[in-house]
Amino acid sequence: MRSWIKVSTQNGLWGFILFLGLPLAGIAGPHSAGPVTVECSTVNSTVLGRSVDYCIALPASYSSSPAERYPVLYFLHGLFENARSWSDRGGKEVLEALLEQGKVGEFIVVQPDGGKSFYINSLDGRDRYEDFVIRELVPAIDQKYRTIAAPSARGISGTSMGGYGALHLAMHNPQLFGSASAHSAALLAKFPNPLPTEGRWGFYARVLAGAFGSPLNEAYWESNSPLTYAEHPERFAGLKLYFDCGDHDRYGFEEGAELLDKELTSKGFPHEFALRPGDHGWSYLNQYMKYSLEFHWRWFEQAEARLSRPPSGGGKR
Repeated sequence: MRSWIKVSTQNGLWGFILFLGLPLAGIAGPHSAGPVTVECSTVNSTVLGRSVDYCIALPASYSSSPAERYPVLYFLHGLFENARSWSDRGGKEVLEALLEQGKVGEFIVVQPDGGKSFYINSLDGRDRYEDFVIRELVPAIDQKYRTIAAPSARGISGTSMGGYGALHLAMHNPQLFGSASAHSAALLAKFPNPLPTEGRWGFYARVLAGAFGSPLNEAYWESNSPLTYAEHPERFAGLKLYFDCGDHDRYGFEEGAELLDKELTSKGFPHEFALRPGDHGWSYLNQYMKYSLEFHWRWFEQAEARLSRPPSGGGKR
C-alpha cells in the first residue's frame, strides 16, 4: 500500500516522499539477521513505591558479541495493554522482518508496563510515572544491559496512550531522548464545557481520571500535552520527531495529530508526519510500525557513527 508522508525541513519548506516499501537510502543492513530474544523482568521503584514489569527485546547477536553495545528504543503500550503487548501482538515480528530485509540494524527494545498512567506524574502526586522513567527506569536499563547510554542512541515510541507518553516524555526531557515517534497518539485539543458523561467524551473522562483528576482537570491536561509543548519547540530543538495516525481513527485522534503537525509546521520545526489509511490499534500498528522503526534506526545509525569516530586529535576512544 502506498501512502504519503509529509516531511518538514529546517527552513520550513515541505517535501513529499512516496514510500514504496524500499530500503531508505544510506541505511546499512543489520549486523546479523535473526530472531530477537524477549526477556521479562521487573524494576524496583522507590519513586512509585512498587515494582514495575518490563519486557526487553535483545538482538540476535547480543549473547554472541559480549563487547558490543546497542542503541535502545523504549516502546510505550496503549491503554488496557501491558509490558508484553509489543512482543505478543506483532511488534517483534515487524522488527524481525525489517532485520531480515536489511532495512534496519540491531537495537534493543524496552517495553515497560505503564498501567493507565499516560506516562506522566499524576495530578494527585500518587503515581509519578514520568519521574520513574527519568530517574529510575532509563538508568536501570543502561546499567543492566549493554546499551549505548547517549541521548542520540536512545529513542522512545508508543501507540495511543503510549504515543501520547512518548511525545510527552521526549518533548519534556530532550536531554534524555534523541528521537521520538508516535502512532495514533491520544491527542485531544479541546474538551467541551461542560464535559459530557456519556459517549466518546465520557469515556475519555473516565480513562483520564487517574492521571488527570476526577472531575478532569483540563488545565493539567493542557500543561502536559504535546500540543502545548509544540508551542515552544526551541525547548526540544534537537529532537528528531515522527508521528502518524489512521485517517479513520475510531477515537478521532487524527484531528489531534493534524493539529500537532500544523503547530510544528507554523514554528518551522522539522518533523515527519503521515496520515495513513486505517483505524486504531494493532491492526494499524502491524501495517505501519515499520515506518517508525526505520525512522529510529536512521538516527541510531548516525549516532553510532559519530560516537565511534576518533576525537579530532586522532587518538582512539
